[in-house]
Amino acid sequence: MMGGRTSAIAAGVCGALLVGYCVYFDRKRRSDPDFKNRLRERRRKQKAAKQREGLTKLPDLKDAEAVQKFFLEEIQLGEELLAQGDYEKGVDHLTNAIAVCGQPQQLLQVLQQTLPPPVFQMLLTKLPSISQRIVSAQSLSEDDIE
Repeated sequence: MMGGRTSAIAAGVCGALLVGYCVYFDRKRRSDPDFKNRLRERRRKQKAAKQREGLTKLPDLKDAEAVQKFFLEEIQLGEELLAQGDYEKGVDHLTNAIAVCGQPQQLLQVLQQTLPPPVFQMLLTKLPSISQRIVSAQSLSEDDIE
């Protein structure tokens, strides 16, 4: 009996110390004037990293084989993600494929017939941003040549 009572008291003391420790550091954290700024900065960095992660590396547009490989990979990834229900990422990959496609109008017609209307609309809204990325990537690569 004595051992059970001692262990219960020890557990209670440890629990009280843990709660006290949490309260102390929470109060210390909240009273820190730079806490909110550091928290905002960390969240901003995480968001920026997530956006950079989402941007697919475009192939060298002068290398036809690399463009074809990229196109096929993006179409396949887009279809797989759409089948899984991840419309946002699936549309991103299909948009990348359209951007490097030699005949984008024909591909858009095929996609319009196969995709549900809301998904196709999402695709159309993302096209200008990816086209802008490709134009800027081309101008950067041309600057590298000069």
